Amino acid sequence: MNKAVISLFVLLFSFPVFAEEEAKELPPLNPKYMGVHGMKLLNKGSSVYASHMLKLESPHNVQILYKLDVKNLALLQLVKDAQLVTIKPDEFNLERLIRGETVEVNADVYNGNFKKDGFEIYSDIKIIFDKKLFAKVIDKPEESNKRQKYDIVTLRNNERILIHQIQTPPSYEHLIYLSDDVNCITNFTASSAVPTENEIHYKLTYCGAMKPLYYNSEDFK
Repeated sequence: MNKAVISLFVLLFSFPVFAEEEAKELPPLNPKYMGVHGMKLLNKGSSVYASHMLKLESPHNVQILYKLDVKNLALLQLVKDAQLVTIKPDEFNLERLIRGETVEVNADVYNGNFKKDGFEIYSDIKIIFDKKLFAKVIDKPEESNKRQKYDIVTLRNNERILIHQIQTPPSYEHLIYLSDDVNCITNFTASSAVPTENEIHYKLTYCGAMKPLYYNSEDFK
């Protein structure tokens, strides 16, 4: 085999490696996303999810749902038992979660909303954002109206989490877990731009068994 053929083989087999290395290169993190990014913790069974406590103003206008790697059984039990658990993490760049990185931060854990009347339960414990399930920047929300739309996040065994597409105020944030593998309508017309949870559950009746995870209209008036 002559040198020209050998060189061709080296080039052909090396190119995919170089291409893959180039594909992994990402631009620098945007510094505007650096800060304290509060999260609410939700659970289904032994799984714990973190959902960003978003606002409609940049850079906080990002809907994020992450699966946490929770080894602290006391934290898991707290999330199961409490009506609302939130965390106040140390400063980090939220764009790391948008990109889908595994991120470890220390955080204070609160029973209730740490921005309002919540009280601290644990201080400075490690939180591991393990797997990105959903990330969406809300830069152009629809004008507030009665038509409600939900994004669908598929989990294992075809279980799903529905995430409401937030509109301009008045609107609401809503996450709901569906356990059955059932095709159903997740876009519907409600009686108002901010329907009650009961009305939403009625509209989703044919989606099968469900568990409400979070509903908040107070911050989107």
